[in-house]
Amino acid sequence: MGMSAGLIEALHRCEGARLQRFLMRLLGNPADAAEAAQETYLRLVKALGRTEIEQPRIFLFFVARNVALNLGARRRLEKRLFSSLTDLDPAQVADEQARPEQQVIARQQLRLVADAIDRLPPRCREVFLLSTLDGLPNGVIAARLGISRNMVEKHLMKAFLHTRRTCRDFF
Repeated sequence: MGMSAGLIEALHRCEGARLQRFLMRLLGNPADAAEAAQETYLRLVKALGRTEIEQPRIFLFFVARNVALNLGARRRLEKRLFSSLTDLDPAQVADEQARPEQQVIARQQLRLVADAIDRLPPRCREVFLLSTLDGLPNGVIAARLGISRNMVEKHLMKAFLHTRRTCRDFF
């Protein structure tokens, strides 16, 4: 049976809550689960008319599992790329009890990261800051900036790699 918009709506009505719980178990947090659910439905819409589906519920959860695995892998990569950068402790910069050399090192690290971020292209920097400082999910960033989620991911990867490359000698 070919998929139709009505079938997707029915799947969402009947399986939406179960899908959220499934994605929550796989991803561990509500924001990623919501983002994965949205991506799952987008992929189902794209499959309209080109895929024969005998068991839509099974197909829904198959797609959701793949989306969750991809999102989880991307989150792990982002964490690995920025693990040393997120270890920065801005409190050391202002901590008068910290040893002077700790304060100097912390200031240098923060300055290096800030300079790397400042050198990003404007849109790339905006996406990066919305993601890292504001903690917005990629889907929200895409909607806010009027770009695709794929473009958000490309900007983030470019920012991660640029910042990591720029700061590699220090971290």
